[in-house]
Amino acid sequence: MANLRMFLVFELLMLISTEVWCYQYKVGDLDAWGIPSSANSEVYAKWSKYHNIKIGDSLLFLYPPSQDSVIQVTEESYKSCNLKDPILYMNNGNSLFNITSYGEFYFTSGVAGHCEKKQKLHISVLGGNGTATATAPSYSPTALPEFAPSYPTVFGTIPVSPSSSSSPTLPFPTLVLGFIIVSALQL
Repeated sequence: MANLRMFLVFELLMLISTEVWCYQYKVGDLDAWGIPSSANSEVYAKWSKYHNIKIGDSLLFLYPPSQDSVIQVTEESYKSCNLKDPILYMNNGNSLFNITSYGEFYFTSGVAGHCEKKQKLHISVLGGNGTATATAPSYSPTALPEFAPSYPTVFGTIPVSPSSSSSPTLPFPTLVLGFIIVSALQL
């Protein structure tokens, strides 16, 4: 009977530890979404290279709503800084973009002149074969599919990318839950 209990506890811990982790990335990390300084003019190009964005993650753009906005644009509009006919327009100062598909995503400020000053972001969400296997769909906020992930917009710590270490570790809450379950089974 004790072996069965230990097996069940082990199975429960394995089930819990295989949960999917999604991250909310604050675009630019400590800097708000805005025109890059001359000392750090490539902040958004560098930022996108150091983050491994995947489906389920979200991008948080923080900025003063009376002074800026974020638009999602096509690759051509991104390259030419064309602000007409954006795919998506966000202007509340606390804009959250959920990644729901593989592909290339292009963002820029919706304020004239900001894109030319390098306030723009390009991210690639790669498929299992290492390529952006599909073009990002043109969703409006009200036309998202039912399965699109939704995350609360919160201010807090900036999530850190998962470790590239190959040794798996159990998250702290899983360890605590496992301890509670084992203790309860011993009663």
